[in-house]
Amino acid sequence: MQVSIETTSALERRMEVSVPRERIEQAIDERLKRVGRTVKLKGFRPGKVPPKVVKQQFGAQVRQEVLSDLMQSSFAEAVTQEKLNPAAGPRIEPLSVGPDEDLKYRATFEIFPQIELRDVEGISVTRPAAEVTEADVDAMVQNLREQRPKFDPVDRACRDGDRVTMDFEGQIDGAAFEGSKGEDVAVLLGGGRMLKAFEAGISGLKAGERKSIEVPYPADYHNPALAGKVASFDVHVKKVDEKRLPDLDEEFCREYGVAEGGIEQLRSEVADNMRRELGENVRARLKQQLLDSLLAANPTEVPKSLVDAQVREMQIEAARRMGAKDASQVPPADPFVETARRRVALGLLLGELIKSRGLKIDRARVDARLADLASSYPDPDAIIKAYRQNADALRQVENMVIEEQVVDLLLEQAAVKDQPATFKDVMNFGA
Repeated sequence: MQVSIETTSALERRMEVSVPRERIEQAIDERLKRVGRTVKLKGFRPGKVPPKVVKQQFGAQVRQEVLSDLMQSSFAEAVTQEKLNPAAGPRIEPLSVGPDEDLKYRATFEIFPQIELRDVEGISVTRPAAEVTEADVDAMVQNLREQRPKFDPVDRACRDGDRVTMDFEGQIDGAAFEGSKGEDVAVLLGGGRMLKAFEAGISGLKAGERKSIEVPYPADYHNPALAGKVASFDVHVKKVDEKRLPDLDEEFCREYGVAEGGIEQLRSEVADNMRRELGENVRARLKQQLLDSLLAANPTEVPKSLVDAQVREMQIEAARRMGAKDASQVPPADPFVETARRRVALGLLLGELIKSRGLKIDRARVDARLADLASSYPDPDAIIKAYRQNADALRQVENMVIEEQVVDLLLEQAAVKDQPATFKDVMNFGA
């Protein structure tokens, strides 16, 4: 087998391979013999079909199969021979496939870059030094109250914070439009669900009152058919309810899963959750700094084929989240390219770190991660079993764990500077 290689870019290689005709014919003969042992032809007993007849009937098909298989197998042999590490499958172009010729083809592919890690030790990072205070817990409990409001009917003019139930009917230039009519629509004034001009128009009305209002739609309104136009609405307010926050009593605690211990137990559990979330957020910030520094110190040429594959995965995931029903609804590739390139580059750098430092997956951490993932389900054991029986799902968990181990390694070697911060600063809570 003859091999020649051309470097067409930093990572792309063009390789021409020639496979001797004798090897082709030998492979064809061996496959025809296997076919002859199993093929059924009218007039012949199984396994007794003459080789000549087998060749007449199946020779052309077998030849195509052999040529295809040989291009794949000889490519693998060639890259091993030349000590190349392809990043993805090749694009193969047959050059010579005649019956009396050597098999010749051209394979174009990308290789993984050679990575020499630099400046891994001593990366400088800033760690937010924050704690959960009693005031933070107070604010979080207040937020929980805001999530479970009660509403009481009132006989007064409506104002911000009230829930208003109404019927409305609108027109633009005397014609109805999509969304112009509603019955028993409940709106929290000041909640941002309706246009500010609409809310301002009905503010001050009492239950039973009617009013005609004009509502201009902004020029940048998301519906182009309404953008920049003015609608006339007839509004009938049917009910006004005043928002009331629930008392911090046993009933409130039970709504958040605290059956015993009352408000003190609820506050304790809230504080524990806040500390856990704070720790996770701080670690996420440190990880971001570490990986940014790793990338900055190690600019890496990445195979386009790997970036394209990552982009496709991101497109599919985005389409799934949006509930896309067919390929026409898959978002365009461009917005994902830079993120995909970063992911591929980080994957290569982290892979080199894992290899060079001899890191092995911590099975105890994998078990702990599986237990954590399963903890919110009614039957955690069944979920853990399902993960272990699904190779792809388990591999994803293992990848997360080994990445955490790499981050731990980098953090151990990093120069960490603590910076005073508050829970609100770190979590963007209440901003």
